[in-house]
Amino acid sequence: MNKLLSLLFLMLFFSVFGQLGDGKLPSYFGIQVRSILPSSFVGNPSTVLQKEGMKAEITQRPGYSFGGVVRVGLTELIALETGIHFNQRYFNLNGSLADSNIFVTNKLAFIQYEIPVNALFYIKLTKRTYANAALGVVSGIKPTSIATLNNINGSQFFYHTGFVDKKLGFDLNGNLGFEYRTKKSGFIYLGTSVRLPLNPLFVYIATYRNQGYKVSQYGDVSGAFLSVDLRYFFKNVKTVKAPERPID
Repeated sequence: MNKLLSLLFLMLFFSVFGQLGDGKLPSYFGIQVRSILPSSFVGNPSTVLQKEGMKAEITQRPGYSFGGVVRVGLTELIALETGIHFNQRYFNLNGSLADSNIFVTNKLAFIQYEIPVNALFYIKLTKRTYANAALGVVSGIKPTSIATLNNINGSQFFYHTGFVDKKLGFDLNGNLGFEYRTKKSGFIYLGTSVRLPLNPLFVYIATYRNQGYKVSQYGDVSGAFLSVDLRYFFKNVKTVKAPERPID
């Protein structure tokens, strides 16, 4: 269902942006596949919570992203790049209680839609090869909170919740890569991206309950990541205008 919604968003979005451009400079439509790689270089991939002997940890795992890209030419060496992407994130969960044999593990999956707006700069290396650098802002849409639990022995439970306080968030985005252009088959881009969030991805809530006893702890989860990006831009097809027929 989520992937169907993504496709519908893409069709609506690109039907609008396909009308951009003044015809003097080329605009392109492409598709993108991206890995999502947690890294301590740009953010903390793990959030650790401790309270009253309870310890919980959530750790980001590699995920993936896909979607469409629209590139609108502004000058010969500057373009505006935007699109709609579907992001799939994965997390490992660990929970334990001090002075006990209780230790639990679990997993969470989190989805997000994003709309980046980047200023893209070209550096021409050869006749068909370019280096690209881009910088911009990403608006992220988080549809829903997520949750799972571990039933320890019937009366004891460990709850894990990823609570989305604000469904719309903003991140800083940077890209660096290379592309090879052909005359007949479009062009291919390979690069890397860095994502620096301005807001937490969600709030992790860890709760241990044993009949009437309950302890909870809260912590922000960072959405920062590095990625490897692969894009393919389709060849532009020029429309040939039919000659005007003389008026009798």
